[in-house]
Amino acid sequence: MEEYKDRLYGQFALIGRALSSPKRLEILELLSQGERSVEDLAHETESSVSNVSQHLQNLRAARLVEARKDGLYVRYRLADEAVGAFWRSLQSLAIDRSAEAREIVSTFIDQRDQFEPVGYDELLARAEKGDVVVLDVRSGPEYAAGHIPNAQSIPLNELADRLGELPGDCEIVAYCRGTYCLLSVDAVLLLRQNGLTARRLAGGLPQWRAEGFPVVGGEKNNGADTPHNNEVLR
Repeated sequence: MEEYKDRLYGQFALIGRALSSPKRLEILELLSQGERSVEDLAHETESSVSNVSQHLQNLRAARLVEARKDGLYVRYRLADEAVGAFWRSLQSLAIDRSAEAREIVSTFIDQRDQFEPVGYDELLARAEKGDVVVLDVRSGPEYAAGHIPNAQSIPLNELADRLGELPGDCEIVAYCRGTYCLLSVDAVLLLRQNGLTARRLAGGLPQWRAEGFPVVGGEKNNGADTPHNNEVLR
């Protein structure tokens, strides 16, 4: 009996150890948007390539991520949608159990944007009628890996220079990587400062997909087969 418990709980603990680093959780968040190279992840997480490679090896050991070879190149992705669902559940549990986590969300999201976010059903209905502009403010590769139908792609770091591409007589609904991502919050504030009517989606692309709403591009789960620029195998 003890051998059974030790071996089984040891495998459970392997998952826990893999998730013990904030940087690895950030990597999971990025991979939930779609496939990434080591260099992409290093850039997004402001880390060195060697550190990201080590984090990925830990996540692979726990079978949370997989790597796909493309000749001399490699791309990483979530192992499957179950990992994405687990990651979203972990976020919800942390918010539910941690007063500090709730305070952080309140400070960086709720207090900065006090308008009620747009729900999924509302956005789909309004988008089908054409009375709202859906704006994806993630990076170009994330958009290519999967996006909400008819969404316009303008990454946040380009938004200030591309405001002229957006209509001034229609509400804009911005979305990004997830419920706790700040990209859409920053985008909405910038749009409002420039006289545009804007709100953000209640969640991001992973939550939209998980609820069964349509997604354009990429695979059903995580866009793992979406092509990207070649990166050297690490």
